[in-house]
Amino acid sequence: MIRLTELALPLDHPAEALPQVVAKHLGVAQSELQNLTVFKRSYDARKKNSEIKFIYIVDVGLTNEATVLARFESDHHVRPSPDTHYYPVAQAPAELTERPVVIGFGPCGLFAALILAQMGFKPIVLERGRNVRTRTKDTWALWRNNVLTPESNVQFGEGGAGLFSDGKLYSQIKDPKFYGRKVMHEFVRAGAPEEIMYVSKPHIGTFRLTGVVAAMREEIIALGGEVRFESKVASLDVEQNRVQGVTLANGEQIKSRYVVLAVGHSARDTFRMLHDVGVYVEAKPFAIGFRIEHPQSLIDHARLGKYAGHPDLGAADYKLVHHAKNGRAVYSFCMCPGGTVVAATSEEGRVVTNGMSQYSRNERNANAGIVVSINPDEDFPGGPLAGIDLQEALESHAYVAGGKNYCAPGQLVGDFIKAKPSTKLGEVEPSYKPGITLGDLSSTLPSYAIDAIREALPAFGKKIRGFDRADAVLTGVETRTSSPVRISRHRDSLQSVNTQGLYPAGEGAGYAGGILSAGVDGIKIAEELAKAMLNDLAGEGETL
Repeated sequence: MIRLTELALPLDHPAEALPQVVAKHLGVAQSELQNLTVFKRSYDARKKNSEIKFIYIVDVGLTNEATVLARFESDHHVRPSPDTHYYPVAQAPAELTERPVVIGFGPCGLFAALILAQMGFKPIVLERGRNVRTRTKDTWALWRNNVLTPESNVQFGEGGAGLFSDGKLYSQIKDPKFYGRKVMHEFVRAGAPEEIMYVSKPHIGTFRLTGVVAAMREEIIALGGEVRFESKVASLDVEQNRVQGVTLANGEQIKSRYVVLAVGHSARDTFRMLHDVGVYVEAKPFAIGFRIEHPQSLIDHARLGKYAGHPDLGAADYKLVHHAKNGRAVYSFCMCPGGTVVAATSEEGRVVTNGMSQYSRNERNANAGIVVSINPDEDFPGGPLAGIDLQEALESHAYVAGGKNYCAPGQLVGDFIKAKPSTKLGEVEPSYKPGITLGDLSSTLPSYAIDAIREALPAFGKKIRGFDRADAVLTGVETRTSSPVRISRHRDSLQSVNTQGLYPAGEGAGYAGGILSAGVDGIKIAEELAKAMLNDLAGEGETL
């Protein structure tokens, strides 16, 4: 196969134009193209009033590939296609009796369990929340009726925090082994749209993702794995710095010397338990801020110009950053085109926001987190768990400011910039459910964060016209941008630095940020765990 990059075609080109352009570029007859696959399709909208074109990366098969490659030896846009197939690193032998345990069934735990199951290791998955169908009902109970279920919500349950999000599947991680393709491939096999394999910013959407996750769970079970819901791990059983298994909240003990810890960034009680049993945990930077909402049409026109509303482009997104005078970086986070702001708390008496979109991305508003970077050395000194303490304090204050009923505190952008409480909405109608309580957000974050965001919003308005419009809505607070801790692990074995057999993984451990990177980390963890089990089996000379 030959890979061609940087192929530009008009936005409205017919389907037959792509093979024509490929054949012409390679100097071959179109009949010589044995097959043609789009590896990636993107577009550049930085100059919004100029012509937008699709930019393709394609893989093509020819009968005379060697001759063609020799002719383009000096052209870096024509190269042999890399092998993006996934190859398992191990296969469990029949005599293997010990089973690995996977704690958490978000994107990381899902892929760790799936890969282990595909290699024959029959994992036991322990998820504190409920299955995706029941979890969805519980989540809607908070949004519609102000009723929180602490173990089944936006954060906890099958699919993890990524389930109630945009289903965004893009990342900037380095991926030399193309594990990201494996993640995409498994999603497509489970029912995701095939376009996620090639569009530049793929997404599935929350409602579609629920069915995909359930289908992947069934495959794990069919391959001999076990998935247990409402199975909260109360303690990690450790002897002489080696994990021996786990104890559940109901007292049941499960023995295993191979445990994947994929608990997500909101498992605060689990982080505290790990610290108590001696697992090495350290504080790490994260970010805090608000959700901001604008009419999606405003973002479309600002980003796409005359192409706003084009069906092949969809709802426009953005990515913004500003370096404030007080030294803080303010940036947009988890931008959700045509989506909604959602209640994302997992704890009683606290308010947290997040963003979500469906596959269609056709809701009236665009939303994103506008957040400020914070650092443990400067902003929350006091030990490895101090970031959790800060999050809890901010979320508890937001609960009070919102009215103590899971409504969120809100303020119009114009009033926020002027440091004036808001009393009524403008044209922008906030999407957060159960609802917002207008007022003054200045007390909901530390002063350095408020000052930095006040400075950043007018600066963002110069980059996207209307971004700082007076009636855009800010909703507080956004505190769970990433895990406030890192559960450190060895670079090669991926095991905890001081607890053998424990594999910290994904967002909660501080090694991923989003569905795709979490899934990739789950694959890496599964591979290293499988190799360790086989090495130990060979060394012991007996069944595990």
